[in-house]
Amino acid sequence: MKQISIFFLCFILSSVNVSSDINSDFDIWKNEFKKRALENDISEETFIKAMSNVKFLPKIIEYDRYQPEFYEDTKTYISKRSSNLKVKKGKSFYNNKDQLINTVEKKFNIEKELLLALMGIETNFGTYLGKMDILSSLATLSFDKRRSEFFTKELIILLRLIENNQIDYKTLYGSWAGAFGFFQFMPSTIKNHAIDFNQDDYIDLKDPEDSYASAANYLNNMGWKKNSPCFYKISLDPKVPNKYLNVSAKKLKNKKKLKFFMKFIENKNDLNLLDKDLRVAIITPDKDIIPNAKTLSPAYVVFDNYEIILKWNRSLRFALAVCTLKDKFKNEL
Repeated sequence: MKQISIFFLCFILSSVNVSSDINSDFDIWKNEFKKRALENDISEETFIKAMSNVKFLPKIIEYDRYQPEFYEDTKTYISKRSSNLKVKKGKSFYNNKDQLINTVEKKFNIEKELLLALMGIETNFGTYLGKMDILSSLATLSFDKRRSEFFTKELIILLRLIENNQIDYKTLYGSWAGAFGFFQFMPSTIKNHAIDFNQDDYIDLKDPEDSYASAANYLNNMGWKKNSPCFYKISLDPKVPNKYLNVSAKKLKNKKKLKFFMKFIENKNDLNLLDKDLRVAIITPDKDIIPNAKTLSPAYVVFDNYEIILKWNRSLRFALAVCTLKDKFKNEL
């Protein structure tokens, strides 16, 4: 019993030491980051105002390492995010905001069904915007080594938005990854694509007008083609060369005209109405989460619009879920 007590005491002390070491290292990082921020024309006043209460958040690292995209199979991932309940809630949201949504669709040439799908998956139609302190989240991910440079740049952009009075730092609560608003924009997306649609001299991404128009503006700028296909589910010939199968969302490889891939597709009749000269890629998203998987199911041919959603969120399953939910809304609105 005494040995067990000593063991737990040692464990607790070691945990305290590890925590203390991390916080000490974080303080060192914070001082180094301050130099970089000032070099990027962030004033000391803004830095102190925004960063004085920033903390290292261990939970953020856990979230980063354990994202649903890493472990949920495609069927589970899509069904969770395109349920009948989600469609019902989206339809109700549309009925309350139809004038705004239709105006945005017409102005930016982006389907209302797509905007609803993105908002539904990102924040459940604005009902869950996230509760994380975004400044601390970005600082934690910048301090972490996995994608430090990416999140450092995002944090500097956010500080510049605060400096320019484009964002109120006191309202910065959102996702663990540093995104916020109805459509979960990262700071760089706000900088490049967010707009003051209601012309009140302030971009408020928790306001339906600014957020909807900003999302549509982003998709338009990225090159979304209205009423063009996103993906089709296919059955593949087992003899299809592995080099044509994409399992990563980083960059789709070996894109070809659809007519080239037809010889590997067993359900050809499902694609009869498609232009065979369209360039497509083949994805087999479950092969990256099932070790040594040889299954070719599910498999999809994906089009340019699918890659636009990948720019929004670099996840094969996320893009499939968005396009699936979008198609479900087509039959309801």
